[in-house]
Amino acid sequence: MAAAEVEEFLAGVTPAVRQRDALTLVELMRRATGEEPVLQHPGIVAFGRYHYEYASGRSGDAAAAGFAPRKTATVVYLSDGTAAHADALSRLGPHTSGVGCLYLKRLDDIDLTVLEAVVRRSYETLTAGTFGTRAPEASAG
Repeated sequence: MAAAEVEEFLAGVTPAVRQRDALTLVELMRRATGEEPVLQHPGIVAFGRYHYEYASGRSGDAAAAGFAPRKTATVVYLSDGTAAHADALSRLGPHTSGVGCLYLKRLDDIDLTVLEAVVRRSYETLTAGTFGTRAPEASAG
């Protein structure tokens, strides 16, 4: 059922460049995580899970890797914070970033080998045990 949901969602992604990039990212993230995609709402394709527990006592489970094809850019989620990947991201190609998100206009313009390495490293960091740092805190440290 999960595979059919992901396929149905991806079939409806527009514009065409976003759909093409989403199909590429599914394969890239499968390789990087060893996980199959599942659809999370609203419109997030997720791979694997990790457990977090913050100093505040808040805890839960979240996607260990994922992306969302949006109209203006594809968002790749890096829950361990983009700052943890600053060196690699400097070699990625054109992108913008937030605390825990990469915004990619066209995968054709970036180095997919670098992106796959970043996703793999983020996934491995998040799934190594209980993750205790929120992306804003990781970026500050």
